[in-house]
Amino acid sequence: MAGLLVSHRFNAKYGADFVAAAKNNSVDVELLVLPADPEARIADADAARASVAYFSSDIFPSHTKQFFSATRKATALKWMQVFNAGVDHPVFASVLERGVRLTTSSGTAAAPIAQTAIAGMLLLARNFPRWLAGQREHKWNPMLSADFPRDLRGQTMLVYGLGPIGVEIARLARLLGFNTIGVRRSAARVEHIDEMHTPDKLNELLPKSDWLVIACPLTDETRGMVNAALLARLPRGAHVINISRGEVVDEAALVAALQSGHIAGAYLDVFMQEPLPAASPLWDMPNVVVTPHNAGASAGSDPRINTLFLDNLKRWKASQPLINEVTKS
Repeated sequence: MAGLLVSHRFNAKYGADFVAAAKNNSVDVELLVLPADPEARIADADAARASVAYFSSDIFPSHTKQFFSATRKATALKWMQVFNAGVDHPVFASVLERGVRLTTSSGTAAAPIAQTAIAGMLLLARNFPRWLAGQREHKWNPMLSADFPRDLRGQTMLVYGLGPIGVEIARLARLLGFNTIGVRRSAARVEHIDEMHTPDKLNELLPKSDWLVIACPLTDETRGMVNAALLARLPRGAHVINISRGEVVDEAALVAALQSGHIAGAYLDVFMQEPLPAASPLWDMPNVVVTPHNAGASAGSDPRINTLFLDNLKRWKASQPLINEVTKS
């Protein structure tokens, strides 16, 4: 019997069905449920019986402290499954340091995040901010021919980072007629990418990129990568999309490039400080679309993540390789 640490919301919504599905896969689990009150703590004896912990999406952010308090008391913990794809927060490093296995849900949110990124791109490409401002002001303000936006077909999109999200963005972009350039450590061919390059070629690629999409993980190499010098190498009138991590972008440099007009617009779902401070100039820029780190919002995400977790639970019980396992860097 595997002791499985879960949230009270997961237990209420999925618990019985999940236990039954696990049993169908020859895995018996006992659900160890966190209290509904985020300030309350699970009993030490219950935490001690947990061999698996599930950091489900409903835990973040209000019950995060409670969850990790419980996992620290779980002396028999062997494995943690998380709902997110990025595990750059120090708390996950501490999990690995304890010898606890860690798996992510990478790929489960690729479709909604890519669709949101493309929606942000289309808002900017078709000059929706102008029309939306006119709607708010009850002002009939059609574009003049001198302001007409460029056709998308034939433009070039550079996607930096080709995990499931980056590849799906490239796939959708090609359907709209974009030429796609992919950048990642391996230059091996990737479907939906017209040109593949490694990061050392980035400076050569930027001048021909109309759209820069940042879809890479946050690492020591990518932190602050999109700085003033990089933005200056993009052609005047280029656009930036960031659905990765806010720390990949030098935010002050991006603001300056947007204010100067060198960067024509940006769709941003992630920021250096979250929530984005009310004083940030990004809120009021007419050429910026801001969303609150919510690009992956989808009613289908939890079922996809639960299915992945169930598959991994069966693998874990059978001592098979786990999907999306994180290794210590």
